[in-house]
Formats: sequence, structure tokens, C-alpha cells
Amino acid sequence: MSVQTSATEKSQPERDMASGSHSYMWTCGLCTFASNPYWTENCDMCGESKGRESNAMIVNVQLPSNRRKSCGQNWTCNNCTLVNPMINNECNACGALRPNDISNVDDTTTDHKDFWTCAVCTLKNPTYVRRCNVCGNSSHNTGSAGHKLQSDKSKRKNYIKPRSHNTLSPGAREKSPRLKKVEVENTAQAKNPVQDRHKSESANGLTDQYLSDSGRNSSASQIPNLPVTSSVVSLTGLYWDCNACPFSNSSSADTCTMCGASRPLPEVDPRCLSSRSYRGYSKLMNTLREKEERDALNKWNKIVHYCRVNNQPFVDDSFPPVLKSLFHNPAENTNSMMTQWLRPQEIQTDLDSRNVNWAVFRTPLPSDISQGYLGNCWFLSALAVMTEREDLVKKIMVTRDFCPEGVYQVRLCNAGRWVTVLVDDLLPCDRYGYLMYSQSRRRQLWVPLIEKALAKIHGCYEALVAGLAIEGLATLTGAPCESLRLQASSSKSEEEIEEDLVWTKLLSSRAAGFLMGASCGGGQGIPDYVYKDHGLRPRHAYSVLDVQDIEGVRLVRLRNPWGHHSWKGDWCDDSPLWTPELREKLVPHGADDGVFWISFNDVLKYFDSIDICKIYENWSEVRVPGFLPPLADQNLLAPTLINVSEPTEVEMTLLQESHRTSKKSQKSQVDLCVLVFRTNASAEAPIGPLVQRSRREVRDFVGCHAMLEPGEYMAVCLAFNHWHTGHIEASGYPDYVLALHSSKSLAVEQIAAPPYLLADALISLCIAEGKTHDSKIDMTTVYYLSRSWAGLVLVVENRYQDKHMLVKCDCSNSYNVVSTRGQLKTVDSVPPLHRQVINVLTHLERSEGYGITHEIFHRPTRSTGLHEWGSSKSNHEPEIDHITHGLHSPRPLGPIPQPERQMGPIKWLYSTLKNNY
Repeated sequence: MSVQTSATEKSQPERDMASGSHSYMWTCGLCTFASNPYWTENCDMCGESKGRESNAMIVNVQLPSNRRKSCGQNWTCNNCTLVNPMINNECNACGALRPNDISNVDDTTTDHKDFWTCAVCTLKNPTYVRRCNVCGNSSHNTGSAGHKLQSDKSKRKNYIKPRSHNTLSPGAREKSPRLKKVEVENTAQAKNPVQDRHKSESANGLTDQYLSDSGRNSSASQIPNLPVTSSVVSLTGLYWDCNACPFSNSSSADTCTMCGASRPLPEVDPRCLSSRSYRGYSKLMNTLREKEERDALNKWNKIVHYCRVNNQPFVDDSFPPVLKSLFHNPAENTNSMMTQWLRPQEIQTDLDSRNVNWAVFRTPLPSDISQGYLGNCWFLSALAVMTEREDLVKKIMVTRDFCPEGVYQVRLCNAGRWVTVLVDDLLPCDRYGYLMYSQSRRRQLWVPLIEKALAKIHGCYEALVAGLAIEGLATLTGAPCESLRLQASSSKSEEEIEEDLVWTKLLSSRAAGFLMGASCGGGQGIPDYVYKDHGLRPRHAYSVLDVQDIEGVRLVRLRNPWGHHSWKGDWCDDSPLWTPELREKLVPHGADDGVFWISFNDVLKYFDSIDICKIYENWSEVRVPGFLPPLADQNLLAPTLINVSEPTEVEMTLLQESHRTSKKSQKSQVDLCVLVFRTNASAEAPIGPLVQRSRREVRDFVGCHAMLEPGEYMAVCLAFNHWHTGHIEASGYPDYVLALHSSKSLAVEQIAAPPYLLADALISLCIAEGKTHDSKIDMTTVYYLSRSWAGLVLVVENRYQDKHMLVKCDCSNSYNVVSTRGQLKTVDSVPPLHRQVINVLTHLERSEGYGITHEIFHRPTRSTGLHEWGSSKSNHEPEIDHITHGLHSPRPLGPIPQPERQMGPIKWLYSTLKNNY
């Protein structure tokens, strides 16, 4: 027989709770949280409604008698069973928080003083409520401290509310986090990496580029001490609020006691970055050069005047004529052939030019350049290329006339920064008085003076040994450079060589007047004697003087900077393949020593790469300095906002400090990559579609080309192989310069990084360009990217609405790589409707090869924790700490930004030629 209960009659659970003898709880069907009080309509963990009775399991819990009797005086700790006074909110023994007291829930009035007063809105809330029923403020932000924190906030007229760092539950919107009781240590002992970095920039003449919010110049003394790392931030509050669930945890806990989520980073006002933000706009390159030359001329005039008054020639004491200016370790080179430093009037030359007066340069010719005993053909090759355009050589030499006092100035681009180098004319010579190193025929000084200026920048002449032509071109011109690979890589992650595309780029570059250099091979499995038999020198740099496609015959004209050793294969000077017509057209004045024609097929066989230096006329440039921290702290990251007002062509180059300053500094080079996204900086999700990206490589610089429509773009500079390597001081962070060359003027600004910048950027990149492993048995997708990436990045997407995804990744068979997680084996629990960057592996040592293998396993689960794959109290192994928080924290699913498809001028030209022919 069924019995109907009256609407006014209390149910059995209500009667039991009113008597205080029982506690009824229900289990959430979404997240399986089993401690929800009966009277609540939504899950305390995930917010899911109790409406579906099939998912809401009511559990009868009998309370201990001692707890029922003393609910208004004492409470029992669930962790260590200690009985604590009711006035304590955490256990005196273990520090665990007081559990929700549900034995007294029928008393919802405040007559018994069992309430707390909200510090924000002053509402009196019941003690079992952890957050204010009106404003949502935590119960721990009460009293004078809470009032003070709130009053401080109200006093900030321009207070900017930070974006959320929350890991959202399924279907929830991202909200700004509640105000926490955070006190920032601002003592003299706490180092300020931003302030230290500003001081280092001022030494490079970049101080005047740093502007405050109001647009005024800011000095180093005006930069406040900023809370930038966990080492200078202390949580003096007793509790911290979990971002994944509403639970308040003890300040001593590193992970959430309820759900196991990692402790969030403290919030910092994003305006704190404004004092180190670069703001500016691009200017015509010729205008910038002329201004620098005028400033340099004033200094030159003062030095020359001093030398004339004192009747003494100039001696550069910052690069003195001693052995330490020649070698890294002078003590190991005491038997050097160099015995004296001589001025031009004392130097011996060839008989043919002894009756010619010394000059800085006459009409520069490639044949004027002669290499000495220094192995710097990469530099001389770049000089030989530049002699094809006399105006470029004049731009390098600021002092263009012979100076009797021996004072000269040379303008070079070192690691992306223009510098005017002051040198004297004391040059290293042997005991017979002949120049030891590079020289120019016809008694010209421009070659040895430029060489000396470059040696001064890097510390000594020995630092110039070995290199690529592309480095020389970038240093001499400051222009964007691109390297075309000619040899297929053994790595599967590298793209195949498209010969037709390479040839099309060579033709278009020659037509545009770009400078080019070629690096001869030596690593293709061809013995060195084969190169020598064909008149080539392995591991040697050549100049590309011309490119011709005549009646289907593809020919390239090269020059050996040594001035001898010419090609002996097909299309050499004595080759029978020459017809009278071709010889008259391509070699009208006969053969020159070291200059020869070679077929494009032989170039592909014997050369490694061809480097292109893109010299644009009437273009603008702007250079943005910064540094690459070894952690994902949004307070240290500063992406560059690019504002485009009209359609423009842009070349972006990301450069790092040179590796030539010491013999071992090459090992400290970091991997470089620049990503360009569409953006709306004021939007909730500032990372938009991927527009363009560079290759990621461990080298001096990387770059990319883009055609930008009007709008806002965000350039994100990345480096990962210095993570977990002990670089914790801000003064040791690698510097970079982001150089932008554009056909139209651009406005640029370094902005405060949005939360989870690196995570969102890499997720967007992997979705746009990565490969996928789609699971056929569950709603999971694994994205991975290795092509042109110098490593590997793995992203897992969990599309389940009610299940977590356990992910185990094993990359332990990889070598010469470093992981951003600090380990090659990881286990993670990805929440429902979230994505996570699982790991980023990066090539560590440039001089050595690397290999990457990865195995990934995943399965769904209805609860948090790693279960049998790891600790049940943690969601990640290794734990996501303050270093990796902004990169590896799970991110809620959102709309997938579609990458903007671009076809650059070279791709378009190649496509047109392919379709027409």
C-alpha cells in the first residue's frame, strides 16, 4: 500500500536533521563528490544541479555522539581526529580546515552568535557557509585585515582587475578570482629582476625607449619593486582558495585537500609591467642611420681634436694592441706569427701598389678582398657579396676618408642592436711588416678596419673563427636574413627539400637585389678529397654573385673569397658545355680567379645552404628588446603588441646574444621561436588565430615573413631549453631583440602577458599545425608538433563532459633534449572539457644531434587523482609548480581559432610559375 506524504509534512531526513541525530548527504552524478549536504541544490564541488535523482544518491551518515552534543563548542578533525574548540577554523595539530558542520543545519538564524561578518558587504552569514551569500567573499577574509584589503582596493582609482587564473569546471564561465589575503615583500633584500634588466638595457643605449603609462620617460629609479616570482611573494593569510573547486585550504598546503589541484599563483596588478614596457613605432632605416652617424661624428671630432692638440695618434685603450686582443687565452699563444702592431704607413704591401696612397676605400671590388691566417671566410664572403653594391659598403664605414690620427668608426649590427664601434688603425702584422689577417688590395683599409671592429665587439680576433655567411650578412647589414636548406635532413621532423621552390626563391631574390651567400658542405657523406678534386673547399663559405635560367639551364655564379680554387666540374671555365653565345653572355671578360659558374644540380649536391639577406629600399624598422625567462610567469613575460593601420609586408627576426664572446658560450644558446597571432588585447581571450611563425631552432636568430592586414597582432617570443638548468637569477636570463622591418610604419608596444600566455599560444599552434592521434574509443585527441620545431610539443584534449582523462607520457628514450616538466615521464589528470600541454621537449646542444620518441597512454575516469598511475592526492606528476604553472595547467575548451592562410610573394610566384609552365 502506498502512502502519500502531505506537502506540509517534514520528510524523514528533515526530521532527523532537525533532531541533530543524523546527517544526510548526496553524491553528485557528474564529479562523484559524496559530501554534499541534503539541503543544497547544487554540488559544492562542480556546481552540478541535484535535479536528476538518478545521479543524486542520498547517504545517511550517523554522527558520533560526542560531536552531536558539542556542536556549538568543539569540532573533531577529520584528518587526525583531534577535538578542537569551535572558535578555531583549522586543527591545532595538523592544520586541516574545520569541516562543514551539518548536524546543526536547521538553525539558520543568528540568535546563537554562530555567524561571521563579511568584510566586503558586512552581511552576517551562518558559520557553515564558507562564502558570503551576497558577494561571494571568503569567510577567512574578515576582521581588520579584510577591511584594510578592501579599503586599499577601493583607493586605487585606476585599479585593473586581473583576469582569471581559474581552472574551470565543465560548462562554467571563466571569472575573475576573489581577492586573496596576499602581502608582497617589498624589501631591499628582495631582488627585482625587472629593475636589474632595466639597468642592463641602459648600458646599451635603450633606456630612452622605456616609457611609463603616461608616455613619459622612466628611469631605473622610478621602477618599483615588483612581485615577480614566488621567492619574493609570501602568503601571509591563513588560507588560499582552490581554483578548481570552492574549497579553502590551509596556507601550508601545496595542493587542494579536496580535489588535489595545484596551488594557484598570487595575483599581481598587470599594471606593474608598464614601467618596463617598450613603446614605439617603426622609422625609415635611412633616417635612423643618419641620426646615429651625426651623433657618432660629434664624438669623432672631439677625439681627433684631442689628438691634434697633443700631436699624438689615437690608441684605443678598450681594445689595446696586445695579445689578449688576438686570442682568448694569450698565455697559450706566445709563439704566434704576429709580432707587431703597425699603422698603415708602416705596413708592407705588394709591389704593384706601393706607389699608391692609403685610402679607406676606392671602388670596392670582390677581387680586392684577401683572406689571411684567420679562418673567418664566413665574414669575408659576406663582405664580398656586399661589394656588388658600393652604397652598402659606405653605410658600414662611418669614417669614409683617411684619418692621419688613426680614428675610425664602423657601424655594425650586433645581436640585433646597432652599434657604432670606435677603432684605431693599429693592425696585427708579422715580423716582415705584412698584414696577418684580412686585407684589401690597392692599399684600402675598409676590410681590415671592419674586421678589427668586429673583433672588438666579440673580444678578440680568435672569436671570429668559423661561422656561416648568413651571420656575416646579418651583422654587416642589420637586414632580415633567411637560410635555404639544400640537403634533406635525416630527421623525420624536417620538411623535404622542394628544388623548384628553392630555385624560384633564388631567382626572385636576385631580381629583388637581395644579397646571397652559400655554405659548402662536408657533412653529406662525401669525402673531402672529392670536394678538392672538383676545386671546392669543404666547410667553406662562398658568395652567390648571380643566378641565371637560360633555355632551361639553371646556373649559379659563385666566388671563393680566397681568390683562387675554382670549380672544375660541369660549366667550369674550360667546360665543353659552353657555347659561344652563352660564353659571350655570361663570361664576356673571361674567367676571374675564384669566380666560376656551376649548375644548380651540383649546388644541391655539394652545398649545404644558401643564405639570403633581404635589403629593402625605403622600409621602416623598429627593434624591441626583451629577455626570455626560464619559467611561465606572466609577470616576467611581455609579448609585443603590433598595431597595423594599413596593409603591410613585415619581416620579423628574433635574435639572441652572440655565442662568440667566449669559447664555451655556444652551449648557453637557447632555442628561439616567434609566434604571431591575431589579437584583441582587451578581449577575454587575447590569443586569436595563428598568422605566422618562425622555425624553432638553437641558433643566433630565427625569422618569418608575413603579409598583415590592418588590425592588432601579438608576437610571442619563446625559448625552452634553459628551463630547469639553474638559471634562476633575472640577471642571467637570455636577452633578445625582436626586429621588425616593414613596408609601412608600425606601432609596437610590450604589454602585460595575459594569464596562461604560453599554454594558450602552444595549444593554438598545435591545433593549427600539429598532427593528431584521435582515439576511437573515447573523446580524446592528442596533438603533437615536431616539424620545424627542434623538439616536440604534446597537447591532450579531453572532450568528455563528466570524466577526467588520465594521461601517461613516456619520452625516456629521447636524447640530447630537455623537458619543461623537468622529467621525461609524466602523468596527468586532465579535467573534463579541458586541454593541457603535457610536455615540451627541446634540442639542448646545438653542436650535437638529438632524437625524440614518445609513448602516450590515456583512459577516462570519473574522479580526480592519478589513481594507480600515481598519487591519488595529486593530479600531476611531476607537480605543476610556479615555474610551469602558466604552461602546463589545464585550460578550458573554447572556440578553436582558425589559422589565417597566407601566401607570401615567393609562394605566390612559385605557384604562378608552376601553373604557367
